[in-house]
Amino acid sequence: MEEPRRLGGRYELGSVLGRGGMAEVYLAHDTRLGRTVAVKTLRVDLARDPSFQARFRREAQSAASLNHPSIVAVYDTGEDYVDGISIPYIVMEYVDGSTLRELLHSGRKLLPERAMEMTVGILQALEYSHRAGIVHRDIKPANVMLTRTGQVKVMDFGIARAMGDSGMTMTQTAAVIGTAQYLSPEQAKGEQVDARSDLYSTGCLLYELLTVRPPFVGDSPVAVAYQHVREDPQPPSIFDPEVTPAMDAIVLKALTKDPDYRYQSADDMRADIEAALDGQPVAAAVAMGAAGYGYPHGYPDTAATTALPQQSDPHTSMLPPSREDDGGYGYDDRPDRRRQKKGGSASTVLLVVAGVLVLIGAIFLGKSIFSGHGANNDAKVPDFVGKSYDEATTTAGNIDLKVVKGAPEFCDGIDKDLVCKQTPAADTALPSDKTVTVILSKGAAPIPVPDVKNDKVADAEAELRSAGFDVKKVDQVSATKDPGIVVGQDPGAGSKQPKGTVITLKVTVEPEKIDVTDVKGYTKQAALDRLHQDGFTNITTTSDVSQDGSAPAGTVMSQNPPGGTSAAKDDPINLVISTGPPMTQDPPQGQSMPRVQFRKLGEVQDQLNGMNLGLSVVVVNGGPEDRNSWVIGSTPGEGAPLTQGEQIQLQTAANPGGGQ
Repeated sequence: MEEPRRLGGRYELGSVLGRGGMAEVYLAHDTRLGRTVAVKTLRVDLARDPSFQARFRREAQSAASLNHPSIVAVYDTGEDYVDGISIPYIVMEYVDGSTLRELLHSGRKLLPERAMEMTVGILQALEYSHRAGIVHRDIKPANVMLTRTGQVKVMDFGIARAMGDSGMTMTQTAAVIGTAQYLSPEQAKGEQVDARSDLYSTGCLLYELLTVRPPFVGDSPVAVAYQHVREDPQPPSIFDPEVTPAMDAIVLKALTKDPDYRYQSADDMRADIEAALDGQPVAAAVAMGAAGYGYPHGYPDTAATTALPQQSDPHTSMLPPSREDDGGYGYDDRPDRRRQKKGGSASTVLLVVAGVLVLIGAIFLGKSIFSGHGANNDAKVPDFVGKSYDEATTTAGNIDLKVVKGAPEFCDGIDKDLVCKQTPAADTALPSDKTVTVILSKGAAPIPVPDVKNDKVADAEAELRSAGFDVKKVDQVSATKDPGIVVGQDPGAGSKQPKGTVITLKVTVEPEKIDVTDVKGYTKQAALDRLHQDGFTNITTTSDVSQDGSAPAGTVMSQNPPGGTSAAKDDPINLVISTGPPMTQDPPQGQSMPRVQFRKLGEVQDQLNGMNLGLSVVVVNGGPEDRNSWVIGSTPGEGAPLTQGEQIQLQTAANPGGGQ
């Protein structure tokens, strides 16, 4: 089973929710927070185009700065790499519902009041974004979601711009075609737009919610765009008699050609809608006469085509061509063929096409004249090496160049994520609008780790540090190697690691020493117990005759190492156990067992060992072997004859007087 694609090590992509002209949207699972999200990614085939990259990032920046219940929330952004190409993505709130476009295409008829209520939600979102200085510029049914609970959510800020941005124009032909049914006149003419342009588009959307058709339809998007500039819409009540005059007035005021006669804020339009829903008078009804409606010959001819004056930024903002909806959850947003009129004379079509072509030609002519594209505008390519991608993009933008990322590489001497190479090179002359490819550093290239095993630690550390690695040392106890020798390293020798990697060295140290107790005179078992208690683990015993008879049989008469020295816990310790004095050729005769009862064990042992019979004296029945303990019985008993080498068994008890 194929592993799901994961972005940022966190977002597992599932099924495709939709595809558009610019992006794909996936149902995804946030593995860190355990929630369902929607992830929007730039299409791979468009990822090399810096204009699409810029538009996609602008959407993320615009939407991420807006936090409102009527705006689809952006949770996170990031970049993924496919074959070395940067693919930006946006992690959004997953909205369980459908777009208004799907609602309209379903054929369901909305009550006018419900259509107005939905528009209030859109206006609340726009009111918030406009206060934040952001114009949406692409309000349409496909960019508005309706949740299962009836809440409205605006999405897709893909072509949003900050108010006052000199790039807030639309002059490319494809920009007119892309969203023709909802374009404001100023957008269609390539003029600067502001918040009132969004209100015109909202008026178009409200018109369609009320009538199940847009305010202008035609045989081509160009014809529709022309009508936005030149024609007045019919009141919605013509198509639905349930639409009240107040609703007509609100829609027509929003669709006024001149922005100065339109609603001046989303709050104004929302207030009129709420008044109409409450049966109160609306401000739009009073103002419509001044807005161009009621003129005997329609709207005054104030929209003649003129060359646009040069803005502070000589380059007009371009919207990339798109037949499909680029935003939201990626639905096709072409005009519904069922709603387009097939009629219209050939002369009308020719007139419309000619007018729009003249308009577009004038715009491009003005742009060419005022931006100086006809002249040699070569720029000197800056040196981007050592700069961040954002710094390079900003610097290039100041001289009308573009910057794109190539596949990152390892670069010695350049920190990670900074530019380490560029094409063309710095100081190259490059025409405006051309692209510079930059390579970001992945950090220093990995190098082999030297083999320092069996080296002295000082030498090993010096070699590793000179190669660019850091060093950590840990102790390794060894009884076979001298202290300070490297006996292990991690990562291992020969493995390739980036400079700065920490290499852990295992360095030999001497074992811990323990004081050796002097156990001479101890019985064998008592000596073993004491040495084990001290921590020694390697103890052996041997037996030998006490030549001078000073060591009673069964006691330690010598040890190696001797008491008072020190040794490691696993060093060998040998104990020599006495077998008693040597046997004589003529052992004394006629000796008998002395009285031993109620005498101290030490005295009895000394007496029996001093009889020169080589007697083996042992304590039986688990009695104490302390020399001060009492002897309470013996085998053989008192007066019994003794023979050479005979075993004497003593029964002992604790001395009630202690050491007395």
